[in-house]
Amino acid sequence: MNFGRREFFKVTAAAALLPAASRFATADTYPSRPVRLIIGFTPGAASDVVGRIFAHGAGDVIGQQIVAENKPGAGSSIAAQYVSRAAPDGYTLFLPALSSLTNEIVNPSSPPLDMSKDFEPVAQFAEGPFYVMVNRELGVKTVAELVALAKAKPGELTYASVGAGSLPHLCAVLFEQRTGTKWVHVPYPGSPESITDLVANRITMTFAVASSVLGQINVGQLVPLATTGAKHSNVLPKVPTMAEAGISDFEVNLWLGVLAPKGTPRPVIDTVATAAHKAAQNPDTVAALNKQGYEPIDAGPEQFGTNIRNEITRWSDVARAAGLKS
Repeated sequence: MNFGRREFFKVTAAAALLPAASRFATADTYPSRPVRLIIGFTPGAASDVVGRIFAHGAGDVIGQQIVAENKPGAGSSIAAQYVSRAAPDGYTLFLPALSSLTNEIVNPSSPPLDMSKDFEPVAQFAEGPFYVMVNRELGVKTVAELVALAKAKPGELTYASVGAGSLPHLCAVLFEQRTGTKWVHVPYPGSPESITDLVANRITMTFAVASSVLGQINVGQLVPLATTGAKHSNVLPKVPTMAEAGISDFEVNLWLGVLAPKGTPRPVIDTVATAAHKAAQNPDTVAALNKQGYEPIDAGPEQFGTNIRNEITRWSDVARAAGLKS
């Protein structure tokens, strides 16, 4: 058979499409190879630890390895951009934390990402509160005493965060708004550095997750004044909630979940969401999360999507009131 020029290009174009089509997963074949979970924070960070717990638990359910891969930088925006451009086949997923949303609110990436529109929500997996932490040498034992000290020294006391736009930063901004106090923000590249300076009494206060400070609390170097959770935690059961400490409307939990590139097939999303659901019910997974100060969340695609939209609204208002967002 002799092919004309037009027929040749038709056949060539069709053949070129075959490898690309094979990359996209179907309900019958997914997952047929390991899945990458992209984490936008450094190894050992709270998000990294929880992400690896998820990867292990959910990987056991789907029968394929979920490989945690760190791509830190720009408050997790580098990782988010990377996944947003990945093939929508379920083999490259993003581990967002609430900090990923707050960072994008204050420091929009280029191009800016809208977590509620530019990804497919898959599942919310775990959450844990922050703690108001001070050095024992500061001499305060309650939030009320800390507020009184801050009002006596307006603009003199310092708080640490893991970067402008991070959740600890906006927690401190919310604290200023709720208490009528004024602090000096000192950003750090990561929580280990900020905790080191808090132990050395070079800064006054920070909001930290339990896994970052348990060792220092146990040896008496740091004092947790309150938890931002709605209830007492398992790891620090004697620490009061912010409401009990006299600060209303201050419930904040660092949650983590899974997002997929926009356009990922719904059967693939459901497969990962089901794996997250089953992993969150596994006693070994629950124990691993509890040890780090977290609890499992069982929120599927629709609920997770709603939660993301609500969080964007809440923290956009906080940032705007503080002049951090136009």
